[in-house]
Amino acid sequence: MRFSLKFMVKTFAAISCLLIFFEFIVYYVVQGKCEYPRLDKTKEDPSVVYSNEEPVKVMVLADTHLLGSRNGHWFDKLRREWQMHRSFQTAMHLHKPDIVFILGDLTDEGSFCNPKEFEYYVKRFYSLFAVPGSTSLYVTVGNHDIGFHYRINPYLNFRFEDGFNTPPVKIVTMRGNHFVLINSMAMEGDGCFLCKPAEKELTHIERILKCSKDIHYGNCRNITRLEKYSKPILMQHFPLYRQSDMECNEPDSAPLPIKAEKFQERRECLSQEATNQVLEQIRPRLAMSGHTHHGCVKPLPNGEGMEVTVPSFSWRNKENPSYSLLTLTPNNYAIFRCAMPRESSVISGYMMGVSLIIIWCIYNSEHETVNRDVDEDFIAYSKSNLKKYF
Repeated sequence: MRFSLKFMVKTFAAISCLLIFFEFIVYYVVQGKCEYPRLDKTKEDPSVVYSNEEPVKVMVLADTHLLGSRNGHWFDKLRREWQMHRSFQTAMHLHKPDIVFILGDLTDEGSFCNPKEFEYYVKRFYSLFAVPGSTSLYVTVGNHDIGFHYRINPYLNFRFEDGFNTPPVKIVTMRGNHFVLINSMAMEGDGCFLCKPAEKELTHIERILKCSKDIHYGNCRNITRLEKYSKPILMQHFPLYRQSDMECNEPDSAPLPIKAEKFQERRECLSQEATNQVLEQIRPRLAMSGHTHHGCVKPLPNGEGMEVTVPSFSWRNKENPSYSLLTLTPNNYAIFRCAMPRESSVISGYMMGVSLIIIWCIYNSEHETVNRDVDEDFIAYSKSNLKKYF
C-alpha cells in the first residue's frame, strides 16, 4: 500500500503532538493548578515575635528510588526517571521554591551497590533533580541509601554523607525558619558509631534552640545563638512512632488493607523512645517524613504541632504521587498537597490518542485509494480519447 508524502507528514505530526502533550505539556496542565498556600493569621504562634520578612517557599518530596542495575527493567528505569525529572523541573519552573527537601531513599540500591555505581547514582541524582542557583537543595538519608540500622557500616554511611553532603543531624536556617534534618537510622540509642555522634549533635541543637529562645537559659557557654528563635521543623525519612496508618485519611493515604497493617518500630517508623526523645529535645511545630510511600497528616504525639508524611515521588511506588508546597514564617505555616499526573490517566490518554490516529489513518488511506483509482481511470479515459484525435 502506497502513501503520499503529505499523508505521512500529517501522521508523523499527529504522533509528535501526542508525545509532546503527554511527555511535556501534561505536567504543566496538572501541576499548574498548584500554588503556595496562604497563611491563616488566626494560626500564628503568639509566642514567636512577628517577622516582616518574606515567607519562605518550600517544596518537599520523598522516596525517589532511582533504580540501579539489579532491580527493574531498563525501560522501567528510563520511564520512571523521565517522569520524575519532568515533574521536578516543571515544579522548579512553576513554583520557584526557595528551598527543596528530599526526604530519603534517593536511591533504590544504594545500600549494596558497588562504589562505581554509587558514584553514578550521585551524578544522575543531581542531573535529574537539578535546581537553579536561587534554590537550595537538602536531602536526608533513607534505609535504601545506606541500609537499616543493623546493616549500616562506616563506609556506607561515609559515602552517602560525602556524595550528598548530609551529616546525621543538621540544622538549616532561612529567614528565621529553622529546619532540623535527622538520619532516622541513627536514632537507635545503642551507642553505635552512627548513633552516638547523632545524639551528641541533637543535644547541641537542643541547647542552641533553648538558648536562642530564652536568654536566661543556663548552660549557654560557647553556644552561638540563632539570630531569631522560632519553633523548628523536623525533616527525616522515617515517620514518628505510630501503630499504623489507620488514622490517615488523605487522598493519597494508603489503601486498605495496607492501611491496617501494624508498623514495626525501627523499620516502618521511629521507635516510641526515639520519638519521645526527638520531640522533647527540639519540640518541632511541624514534622515531615516519607518512607511509607503514602500520605498522612496527623497531630504530633505531644500535641504541639502536626506531622505530615509525604508519599513517594515515583510512579513505580505510587499511582498518584504528589509533593508538598509550604509557605513558612517564623510564627506560622501552611501546607498544600500538589498532585502529579496520574499514570492511569496518561496511559488512557495515549490509548485514546493512538486509537484516533489509527482511525484517521484508515479513513485517509481508503480515501487516498479511492482518489488514486479515480485518477487512474481519468488518465486512462483521457489517453483513449486522445488516440482518437492523434
